[in-house]
Amino acid sequence: MKVIVTSESDMQNLGAKLAKKLPSGSVVELIGDVGAGKTTLVKGVGKGLNITDTIQSPSYTIFCRYDSGDKSLHHYDFYRLNDPGLISYDLDESLHTENTVTLIEWSDHVKDVLPENHVTVNIKTTGENSREVEIIGAEV
Repeated sequence: MKVIVTSESDMQNLGAKLAKKLPSGSVVELIGDVGAGKTTLVKGVGKGLNITDTIQSPSYTIFCRYDSGDKSLHHYDFYRLNDPGLISYDLDESLHTENTVTLIEWSDHVKDVLPENHVTVNIKTTGENSREVEIIGAEV
């Protein structure tokens, strides 16, 4: 499925809709250039999961966890890592945690850990404020 979004609020709304369709234990691989809107989509997923904390990019911390009471959101960003090292063990544990949705940015270095049935979201910049978002493995 492909969707065109033209604002940050559109991207967050798409993320919230996606969250409503994701069962617990889902893994979402986010693909897109720097500034494409990956973290903005994650903010929407957080809203869809009823998370009230402010979601921020984990580019420097690598991992952020958010809880809503009944579900958790685990957000990884491997942009700064050429080798995930020990964090790949943490990721593997996260992938097997109940009531958790895991979102991963820059997943190239952990492809071998991702489950076969993960969701892929490709975000392509098509203009200053517009993005083409392709979602593979889930309907929104």
